[in-house]
Parts: sequence; C-alpha cells; structure tokens
Amino acid sequence: MSKKPDAEIQKAIQQFAVKYGLFGLMTALPTMPNFMEYEAVYLPKNHFIKEETMSTEKYLALFFPFDKLDVIKRGIESMWNIQNDRVMMALALTMTDKPMAVNMSFQREYAERYEWMKQQFIDWAFTYINSFLYYEDYDTLNDETRQMMQQSMAAFGGIAPTYHIALLDKPTIIWEFHSLMLGVQMMFSFMLTDSENPIKLCRHCTKAFVASRPSAVFCSPQCKNKHNVYKSRARKNSSDREAQDND
Repeated sequence: MSKKPDAEIQKAIQQFAVKYGLFGLMTALPTMPNFMEYEAVYLPKNHFIKEETMSTEKYLALFFPFDKLDVIKRGIESMWNIQNDRVMMALALTMTDKPMAVNMSFQREYAERYEWMKQQFIDWAFTYINSFLYYEDYDTLNDETRQMMQQSMAAFGGIAPTYHIALLDKPTIIWEFHSLMLGVQMMFSFMLTDSENPIKLCRHCTKAFVASRPSAVFCSPQCKNKHNVYKSRARKNSSDREAQDND
C-alpha cells in the first residue's frame, strides 16, 4: 500500500512464506474445505478465480503446476497414492481427521501463485487503511465518501472457519482453521475491532502497529522522540523565517 519497490515486496512475501508457510488458498477459497468429495468446486466471489464453479481436477491443477500428485478422481470418489513417500505418509496419518484437500495442501508439491499472495496482503492493507482513515478523517468526509468507505468494508470477508463445541471444563468452541489464510483473516478481524489494543498507523513512520493503549499514536519511543525533534526543528525554522521577514 505504501508502494514499496517490487523487489522489496517480493522478498518480504518470500520471508513470510518461509517462516509461516503458504496461505492454503486451495482450501480457503471454496465454499467448503472437503471439496474432494464432490465432482466440482464451488467458489464465492474472490480476487483470484473468476469462475464460480469448476471441475475438481481443473481446480487442483492451479495449485500443483509443477509436480502432480498421484490422485485419481472418479466422480465423487478420490484416490490418493502416497505409498512411496514415508514423509507424506506420516503427515497423512497425522491429519487423518482433516479433509483430504487440507492434507494435500501440506505436500511438498503444493504451490501458490506469488501474485495471489501479494494481492491478499494488499487486500488486508486496504481494509485496514480504509477503516483507519474512516475514523481519523470522519469530520472532513462528505456523506458520499463515508458511504463508499462503508461499502468497501462490507465487501471484506470470506469463508468463515468451521467449529465444534467440545465438552471440556465447560462447553468450549473449538475453531477449525483449514488454512493459514482463514486463521490470519479471523485474527486480523478481531484486532481490527479491538477497542483496548487497536491497530494504528504510527504518526512518524506510518507503519501499522498494535497499540498498547487506545490513545497511543507512535509505534515506539524512538518514533515519538524523532517526531518531536522534527516538529521542534520545523517550529524553529518557521520562527527564523518570520524573524527574517520582519527584519
């Protein structure tokens, strides 16, 4: 959103993927993560795939563009052969309670397009900036602009994670995130609506940060000090210019 050089953006996204993994878009985008049990994949509106429905085979090809998995699809039946790969067999056994597609998204052959990952980060950044400016500039906005920003926020969202209720010490909601993207999306939504520790833009460096209190405007003491120094210098330069003009 701050128009960093493409090389810098690409490096940051690569570092994110190395540290946290890919988004898991294959299971995050469809209306349900267990789409392997159906002949077709159904998709809500999104920025990546324009079709509202496509065959399961065609959909899988989007995420396995290099090495194909040994998967046979016949109607609603799916067969996946991983007998010759011990690591993948161990992973499959670990995730036996997950939908087949979730397991597949953890395979080494799985891939996601860089442009799609980049677009997702842009969407999150736009959502935050839109929300921040709406309240920051509220008094200066006309009704039409406010309505447009409200509509932009209304478009934010996606497939919600599923959940079940476990009988622990008390009835407890257990969220089932079938992708990293859904986990990030939901946590981001909670942070965006948090009144105690809101996300803000630093008044000095303009980076987003989680505020320790609602009134915080700087991301660190260093930025606060730098901002005050620059502000003091600006006032001094202004006073010097006024003195020269008076002379």
